[in-house]
Amino acid sequence: MSTHPHAERARLPLWLAVVFALACGALTAVQSRINGQLAGAIDDAFTAAAISFGSGLAILLVSLALWRPGRAGFARVGAALRERRLAWWMVLGGLSGAWFVTTQGLSAGVIGVALFTVAIVAGQTIGGIVFDLVGLGPGGRRPLTVTRVIGAVLALAAIGWAVSAQLAHEVPLWLMLFPFLAGIAVGWQQAVNGRVKIEAGSALTATVFNFAVGTAALVVVVLVHAAIAGWPESLPSEPWLYAGGAIGCIFIAGQAALVRMVGVLLLALCGVAGQLAAALTLDLVLPTGGRAVDVATVGGTALALVAVVVASIRWSRRKHVAALPAGQAERASVE
Repeated sequence: MSTHPHAERARLPLWLAVVFALACGALTAVQSRINGQLAGAIDDAFTAAAISFGSGLAILLVSLALWRPGRAGFARVGAALRERRLAWWMVLGGLSGAWFVTTQGLSAGVIGVALFTVAIVAGQTIGGIVFDLVGLGPGGRRPLTVTRVIGAVLALAAIGWAVSAQLAHEVPLWLMLFPFLAGIAVGWQQAVNGRVKIEAGSALTATVFNFAVGTAALVVVVLVHAAIAGWPESLPSEPWLYAGGAIGCIFIAGQAALVRMVGVLLLALCGVAGQLAAALTLDLVLPTGGRAVDVATVGGTALALVAVVVASIRWSRRKHVAALPAGQAERASVE
């Protein structure tokens, strides 16, 4: 059975990796709500995204000063770039993160967190399939099994079901396109951040690269936008509106560490459960725009959870392949 040069022995059991992936998904939905609310409060999605990324970078730099392995990781990444074990564009995952938080401000507060999340999931599912097939993630190529394909199809069907009800509320289609493209970008970000983490030997190093690149990109965008439309008149006083960056630090580092264990597609589908559960809870308890959650949205979320379970079954079985003799393991890996 072939292995990827960047693949490592998993340090966590699968069930625990899945639990952490679910938690990362839930944090993504929470960040979407916070960044969307901040963008609405200052009427500027670009500045809100820059605040989220910039505050996250500040937290990471403090952590870096206190964590020596994180600092040492930069030298390892530099060596990997010089030796071409790591392509230069693999350290640019933060560009996808910048696009993601910008779409949170542009559309999450308008279309609702639940609908925003299912659009993100659609992009992540498609991106996860492609990136696993080409072997972009640190775990190498992961061929599609029947259950993984079924899980992906169920996830897309769930998204279609959930979106169909919301479209009756005249949700702008172009706002749906933003999070969909952001979902594809997130899959790419998770894959390349995982590669950087492997070379650096530290999730903190990979996360700092992510936030530094994203912050730099957003600062340029904010300066251009401010020159055209001006700066926000004032900033809100509620402290929780500035928590998006801290939350992003947690789930970006978590995803960088988890992607080699579960792959891009399964990480995305595991994240679906956490994202949709948290998103629906937020929309039910603290709805935005006066829009209630439809039955179709709830049903689509339930179907998406089934998709995660189906896609995870095959992975659990594949974990036992390593215990088989070499010849049997090789045959089982291609079933």
